[in-house]
Amino acid sequence: MAGGGTRLETLRSDPPLTLRQTGPHRVHLVSTGAGPLRGDHLDLGVDVAPGTSLEVCSVAATLVLPGLAEAPSIMLVRARVGAGATLRFSPEPTVLAAGCSHHLVVRLSLAEDATVLWREEIVFGRHGERPGRCQARFDATVAGRPLLRQNLVVGEETVDGSPAVYGDARCVGSTLVAGPAWRPSPEDKRERRAVVGEGWAALPLAGPGVLVSALGADAVQLRRRLERGEDAAASHATG
Repeated sequence: MAGGGTRLETLRSDPPLTLRQTGPHRVHLVSTGAGPLRGDHLDLGVDVAPGTSLEVCSVAATLVLPGLAEAPSIMLVRARVGAGATLRFSPEPTVLAAGCSHHLVVRLSLAEDATVLWREEIVFGRHGERPGRCQARFDATVAGRPLLRQNLVVGEETVDGSPAVYGDARCVGSTLVAGPAWRPSPEDKRERRAVVGEGWAALPLAGPGVLVSALGADAVQLRRRLERGEDAAASHATG
């Protein structure tokens, strides 16, 4: 809208993932059916018009379940953020129930001066169970240029227990913060350094952004550590 206002023009969904407007520029994802189950293919498209802002949340965690199909479940999220627009994408965690097989794919496209905070949290199974398998792929571009390419695998026994990967953690998460405020200034010769805390790290990217990564014993600890990293990422902002 002219003047930078926000209006939800189109809101369309079908079970098991239903969209509900909960504020002037806020949408919540609501699970209205079981799943995703093996064989399900869910597709979520988000288009934030130039000069507007949108926050996407969820009312509860997503429980990925096993099923009778041989094929994995797929969750594809496609998001486009226009010039001068802002997107905050911060749903509740994804829980990988035993026996599930899941692919999570994110394709995020940012305009040159768009801003985003994108948080993902994965919990390794319900209480007392091993997780199913998950492959999470994240691709982000700014004005068509790659900003972040990340691939994460959960549920491989040789990987999950490695002290070089997850160790004894039960959750893993990441937050991408990006936008013109994190674009290095040609006049600023200071080295952009990583900030590391207990169980988390904020790593400046080559482009205009910072990636926060964290591990946790449970979802509460993971969220706390990601938020600490997000606060640290703000220190990299130039404006």
